[in-house]
Amino acid sequence: QVQLVESGGGLVQTGGSLRLSCAVSGISGITFRVSDIGWYRQAPGKQRDSVAIINMGGATTYADSVRGRFTISRDNAKNTAYLQMNSLKSEDTAIYYCSARGQWGQGTQVTVSS
Repeated sequence: QVQLVESGGGLVQTGGSLRLSCAVSGISGITFRVSDIGWYRQAPGKQRDSVAIINMGGATTYADSVRGRFTISRDNAKNTAYLQMNSLKSEDTAIYYCSARGQWGQGTQVTVSS
């Protein structure tokens, strides 16, 4: 069974940076390597939105609101994906989730204070 565990969230001031990690277990390295990995976020009272996706070839897509500030990456040797978040804004405050192969992690809270 695929399990995803996010980490790295926290409280940061406007303009700061955080790096989120998503550790994926329950699948082989080969299966991870061919899986698309996505980061999503959900702010209070809002729907869950896509933030960034990386496919098995390393191609990336970003939401317009984070393009140029966030970077998604993956380390296939560690079955882990990352989301580097720079120049954080208050509107980035949300619970951040990663997803792979139809499964979701429990989320990690990111709070940006002004």
